[in-house]
Amino acid sequence: MPRAQCVLIVEDSYLLLEIVASLCEAQGIRVLEASTGEAALTLLRRRGGEIDSLLTDIHLPGLIDGWTVAGAFRTIKPEGPVVYTSADTMSPRYGVPGSLFLRKPFQIREVDAAVRAMAVGFAPPPLQAAV
Repeated sequence: MPRAQCVLIVEDSYLLLEIVASLCEAQGIRVLEASTGEAALTLLRRRGGEIDSLLTDIHLPGLIDGWTVAGAFRTIKPEGPVVYTSADTMSPRYGVPGSLFLRKPFQIREVDAAVRAMAVGFAPPPLQAAV
């Protein structure tokens, strides 16, 4: 039996973290959760080999942001799917190549599409939040 995909979700909003985690679990994806960049880096150090994809908020409490978390993830999984989220309207100019950007507030269908794409191991075209 093949190993289930595993996503690291880094989000400081507990409600959003739970919604995204539930969507992932509904697709058969195992979930690791972190609410700070520091906690995410610890998980990457300890369990990085089992993490297949990353969904991270850009602005996190503490000194480590989502850009840094994604960079650390890509040193472990160079082609691993990365989805950034933020309420900022700026373009994701610091993102790792091939990453996606979801602007908050996003719709569940947008997160669901990103989760489904991560489940099969490829990145869909960039998604935009509805205005």
